[in-house]
Amino acid sequence: MADRISTPSRTREIIEANGFYFKKNFGQNFLIDSNILDNIADSACVSKEDCILEIGPGIGSLTQVLAERAGQVVAVEIDSNLIPILKQTLGEYENIEILNQDILKTDIDAIIREKNGNRPIKVVANLPYYITTPILMDLLENERKVDTITVMVQKEVAERMQAQPKDKEYGALSVAVQYYCDAHMDMIVQPSCFMPRPKVASAVITLKVLSERKIAVKDEKLFFHLVKCAFGQRRKTLLNCLFNQGNFGFSKEELGEILHSLEWDERIRGEALSIYDFARLTDAIWERQQNI
Repeated sequence: MADRISTPSRTREIIEANGFYFKKNFGQNFLIDSNILDNIADSACVSKEDCILEIGPGIGSLTQVLAERAGQVVAVEIDSNLIPILKQTLGEYENIEILNQDILKTDIDAIIREKNGNRPIKVVANLPYYITTPILMDLLENERKVDTITVMVQKEVAERMQAQPKDKEYGALSVAVQYYCDAHMDMIVQPSCFMPRPKVASAVITLKVLSERKIAVKDEKLFFHLVKCAFGQRRKTLLNCLFNQGNFGFSKEELGEILHSLEWDERIRGEALSIYDFARLTDAIWERQQNI
């Protein structure tokens, strides 16, 4: 087993030797705590049977740990300045492939097909805040063949994924994650575990992608449209959000009738609705549309 990249002294040595500068626009914060890295791999249940897609390997600290446990690791790094560093730090591992690409423009389905025989992969990543939601929604909405997603994110974002109706953090991301996955908060990670230190605490959360939805809806696209409408203007009632942003072709009175049919008060807000409530609302609007 090679020496760990993730110690503070080794990380600093690699950065200084390569004249590397952290880029704020890429949200770069490198983990320097080996125990946390082992815990991430444990949370993802990485084994030799697995093909891992790692997003944002940095200098390879987590990649190294994953490679020692997994059958194959495909690491996608957007920063071209990190590619020669990764080839240096991970050069002795034959089961790692490094791609210098933007993950949002990467053909993930091709990776799954070519590297894992079209079997579900596991995604592991230390995600910067600005890209967390777009990446997760790409993986989930496009129904990539993914078994689990184990990610380090801002603690607040992890809490949002697990939030329940009426919680302050509850929103569209909460509904989407809970529609597609079972979520489990694995650990809280303090700023001191990173270089440079972020201003807020982080958390590792594992999303188990469900083979079947928790709920059935008559129109999934309509379901997510309703969710976005409901949280688009949080201070407004659900009725006003649906009327102002829904474009359903119904009058406000007709939308009110739909809410009454569900035995809801017209003053109810979107943040009070569970994923099951959104499913009921979806089906009620869908059925009304069929009768127009």
